[in-house]
Amino acid sequence: MSVKLKGAPVRVALLDDHELILEGMAQALRSDPQIEIVGAYTRSVEMFEALAGKPVDIILTDFSLAPSENDGVNLIRQIERRFSGTYCIVISALHTPAMVSLALKAGARGFYGKELRAEDLLEAVHKVAQGEVWVHAPMQERISEASIHSVPLDADLPPVESYVRNISVAALTPRENEVLRCMLEGMTVTDIANKFSRSIKTISAQKQSAFHKLGICNNNELFKNRERLGI
Repeated sequence: MSVKLKGAPVRVALLDDHELILEGMAQALRSDPQIEIVGAYTRSVEMFEALAGKPVDIILTDFSLAPSENDGVNLIRQIERRFSGTYCIVISALHTPAMVSLALKAGARGFYGKELRAEDLLEAVHKVAQGEVWVHAPMQERISEASIHSVPLDADLPPVESYVRNISVAALTPRENEVLRCMLEGMTVTDIANKFSRSIKTISAQKQSAFHKLGICNNNELFKNRERLGI
């Protein structure tokens, strides 16, 4: 993996399906003369085509794109495969320990919550460009606390409506997590199967496996507990 030389500009590409978010990120990054914006894209396919053969140090990408787009864990891994030496920083409005852990586990080198300051974004870009992993300090503490205070998977628990464990979300596979994320965005099993080019049977099995791990029986319980699950 490459690490930026001191004094060399950091070449950054942006991916988000909202033009306003792209413009806001670009404006923040342009305030730093040591950052060069290579391109800003609303579709992953467009980005991959534009960056083919073009060196880029960091790709800043939203975790959740349009329903028809390749996003989430699949996108992070695709970036890692197709762009050797390019680091990925995930940006998301859903800034929770579960989401941050999932993105880093998939291969992202940083995670920027959209509620954070522009200064934090600049710091993230520079830290990751130097080969470091960047997570906002308070979020690092929350992740550590969730790990320390988690409940054993086989413990007896009250009904899911009254208590949901952080450890349950950590027990999900990346694909199970993505299936639930898409469901919470209003997508059907068929929609999810089409999005990720998997069979309806496979998506249904991943959904049921995730429900079992979380102690959830139906879609209604999933939506009622979405904030505590942090997916």
